[in-house]
Amino acid sequence: MRPPIRTAALLTCAALVLSGCGSQFGSNEKTEQDDSARQKLAMMIAASTDAEADSLKKAVARWEKKTGHQVRVQVAQDLNQQLGQALAGGEPPDVFYVTSDQFANYAEGGSLYAYGDQVEADGFVEGLRASFSHEDELVCVPKDSSTLALAINKDLWKKAGLTDDDVPTDWQELEDVAGKLTKGDVTGLVFDPTYNRVGAFMRQSGGWITDDGQQKMAADTPENLRALTYVKDMLRSGSLKYSKQVDSGWGGEAFGKERAAMAIEGNWLTGALRNDYPDLDYRTVELPGGPEGRGTLSFSTCWGVAKKSAHHEAAVDLVKALTAPDQQMTFAEAFGVMPSRTEALGEYGTAFPESAAFVAGTEYAEGPVTLPGFAKVLQQFDTDLAGLRTGDPEKILAELQRNGEQALADR
Repeated sequence: MRPPIRTAALLTCAALVLSGCGSQFGSNEKTEQDDSARQKLAMMIAASTDAEADSLKKAVARWEKKTGHQVRVQVAQDLNQQLGQALAGGEPPDVFYVTSDQFANYAEGGSLYAYGDQVEADGFVEGLRASFSHEDELVCVPKDSSTLALAINKDLWKKAGLTDDDVPTDWQELEDVAGKLTKGDVTGLVFDPTYNRVGAFMRQSGGWITDDGQQKMAADTPENLRALTYVKDMLRSGSLKYSKQVDSGWGGEAFGKERAAMAIEGNWLTGALRNDYPDLDYRTVELPGGPEGRGTLSFSTCWGVAKKSAHHEAAVDLVKALTAPDQQMTFAEAFGVMPSRTEALGEYGTAFPESAAFVAGTEYAEGPVTLPGFAKVLQQFDTDLAGLRTGDPEKILAELQRNGEQALADR
């Protein structure tokens, strides 16, 4: 599985309606529920790999055989844009992936059918439930779970004279080993220039973008300044580089091609390395702690059900089947994703001990910011982080604070 794909910004519903955009899902105009024995549902997903799409289609086929219903699965090329058009056109798919950056927009806009009270909500990881709740109501359940960890190239580690005792547990140790590993064409540490990586250092420093309830901005703080300054210092030293600086599309590619001795990536890295770099000898460990302790980030998408769907009961039943513990383990084996159910997550940790660091991170991971109209705020933050090596951390955080406050005021 590859890293979370950054899709195009969602077009506004008003613009879509004015431009006459429709959708391919013309069977859902009616809002009354279809009680017929056999129903035809439409599903839209965004698969990061062929393995994900194939595994999902097989799971759907098993549900079709069991229930007699039919499901047409569409793999979107640009999920946010295509789904946004379908929702705005009034003819959405019945079931679909909802990304964390668009969840709040859809929930507040009334596009999602809230079915959290129809599932065993307590069975899902608490932090992920919070990410997909709106006005204290679980709207859609997380389909899987991902966290960040530190990947280490064992061969390069050994060549640098490092041992197990040198595995970094704090910022100073991370800086030290990154420096020792940086030599010739190899950079000690590589990751992508986004808040989905740098944000882990913010959490380790005791900061974050918003307050705990995502009601107020909390970006322009000494804790976040300390985190960005630390990352900037490592960038200036050359022991840390962003993926593009080492001619790589993402951190996993840099790590797989041994342009990076260490990388900060999610558990999708394991599947990518198994497929593309099967001979690479590496290990993963929990991210080093910062001044305020351990910190990592969690990622997921949720299974959305369209409010305008005429097949709510069947759609929710399909989601239940796709998020059952045994099915989540099947997905894990097929394309490396971690389960979002606590029961299955424990089983996953036993079955895949090499992923123990990712599993451990779920206990203290920070979920994504899910606020309406916040996508552009985070996109600008990512743009600023890309220039952090020569940029001013104070100005970057001040702009993030200002843009975030404006977005909250416009709600």
